[in-house]
Amino acid sequence: MATGLNKLARWAIEAAMDEFIRIGREAFLQKYHFGVARDFFVLHPLTGQACDSKAIVGAAYGLQFPAHGPLRPSDFSGGQATVVKLLRGLGFELADVDAESTSNKDRAWTRHENELIVSDYLQMLIKELAGQKYNKAERARALMPLLNDRSKGSIEFKRANISAVMIELGFPSLNGYKPRINFQRDGLIEVVTAQVEHLPMLEKAAELAVDRPAEVPESVSYQGIRAEAPKRQIRSEELRPMYARRGIKRDYFERESRNRSLGTAGELFIVQYEQWRLVQMGVGQLADRVEHVADTQGDGLGYDVLSFEPDGRERYIEVKTTAHDAATPFFVSANEVDFARVQAERFRLYRLFHFRTDPKFFELPGAIEGHCHLDPSTYRATF
Repeated sequence: MATGLNKLARWAIEAAMDEFIRIGREAFLQKYHFGVARDFFVLHPLTGQACDSKAIVGAAYGLQFPAHGPLRPSDFSGGQATVVKLLRGLGFELADVDAESTSNKDRAWTRHENELIVSDYLQMLIKELAGQKYNKAERARALMPLLNDRSKGSIEFKRANISAVMIELGFPSLNGYKPRINFQRDGLIEVVTAQVEHLPMLEKAAELAVDRPAEVPESVSYQGIRAEAPKRQIRSEELRPMYARRGIKRDYFERESRNRSLGTAGELFIVQYEQWRLVQMGVGQLADRVEHVADTQGDGLGYDVLSFEPDGRERYIEVKTTAHDAATPFFVSANEVDFARVQAERFRLYRLFHFRTDPKFFELPGAIEGHCHLDPSTYRATF
């Protein structure tokens, strides 16, 4: 196996396949200087689309190791002992070229298909924001015959793409559909913006959801509330879409970040969690010293909760709380970003999500930009 090939991670393979789908097979193979697959395709885990396996591995290497860049065809072989072994070891399904060449042709989504799935997505989102139940699987089954019998995986993948559009517009997205930064924008964005513009019920539901007061949840088992942080996705080098600068752009995430009731409830929840954590580690005397400094000393310190490591070293915790999914964008101040850099060894950002229904959190240690893309949302103009 080529040097370093066995270090490839699943996320890099998925990112390469996402790009393959986004720009198309011909453009992808031309960009990375690969020919068509001769023996095996790797199947996208959500859509089932067949992607040229050796080209995917070569591109993925450059995404995971940008300092090295993508591998060329001459850098490694694409047979059973290398690419096939690697991809199967990472849990991907492969298919013979001969079998796939006649059964898995690409089918672009028509405008009518986009309109159907976007409408269904937005109706589910309204119900979710209003706290009403719905069944994603049943709705997907009902859509299939209307979408020329597209697969369940194809529908799931498209829903994730719609989530990405919604987040760029500043709207909450459906829980359970991780938004993908890189996706085929043609056709989909126009349909989403057109439908959102004529759906005042969605705007009302979003406003009520982000402005609603919150309290600290009761009877929560702290044992299972930690989650894995989302992986920072590789961004393609594209111009920012024009639709994000249209009048439809909303600020629901920023509004939620200004919901002081929600923010305070999240901070108090983490105070209780930290006290529990220290007691579980046998240092109850430190648990008594955990402090909600955003309340006792003010909110300009760069963190919200003072906690401790088992050896007594201080842990500075900034808490960001949302009622929505783990991948929901959050806002950080310049002061918080600077403090995280200066106190990288002691700083932790706790991102609380699903706070109103099933609280979970993940931890980002050290400098925030080491985990997230930081995009300027406002500028201060001075003379």
